Amino acid sequence: MKGKDWLLTGDGQYQACKSVREWDLLRENYRLYRFLTEVEDILNSVDDEASRLPELQMLVRRLIVNSYWVRSQYLEPSPKTGTSVSLLYDELGFPLTVQTVTFAPGTRSTIHNHGTWGIVAVLKGQEKNTFWQRTHSPEFQDKIEQTGELTLFPGDIISFVPDAIHSVEAVGDEPTVTFNVYGETDPKERFEFDSVTDKARNF
Repeated sequence: MKGKDWLLTGDGQYQACKSVREWDLLRENYRLYRFLTEVEDILNSVDDEASRLPELQMLVRRLIVNSYWVRSQYLEPSPKTGTSVSLLYDELGFPLTVQTVTFAPGTRSTIHNHGTWGIVAVLKGQEKNTFWQRTHSPEFQDKIEQTGELTLFPGDIISFVPDAIHSVEAVGDEPTVTFNVYGETDPKERFEFDSVTDKARNF
């Protein structure tokens, strides 16, 4: 499942990141618990987010390369909402949420940031990301403008800084399945944006 690595920054710009060769990631018995332990080690030892995200992204790639179990842990999308979430790990006191998300074809998310760092790996289907940035003005503090688009395919991984803004849409004929890892969200910094009214609200 070789793919490309990307990073989205707070100004709405995305850039390609250096990828690790897949055969260098192969590990025997590399399971979720090992991944969680290694993520915790990085969070405890690396304070600088610019240095931390590439290391965390490499661990995500190692996990999806080695763990069939993780790649198979997803639900069919809900007929009502077009989405479903399978929570793989969320422990009180540990600043990490791990989940798989399924989108039915044509399903779109709101425009949002996460208020924390995040890493998303596409396992199945295609996910079109639309990127945005804040364009503050005295009249509209939460005005945003579109900065670009990027369609991700199976094996592609994208990382987000806490104030990166995007929206996603499942494109193609089959559901899109992603493996998502998020840090500890600051509820005061997580927003949903409306590009028509130029307003934002916490969610």
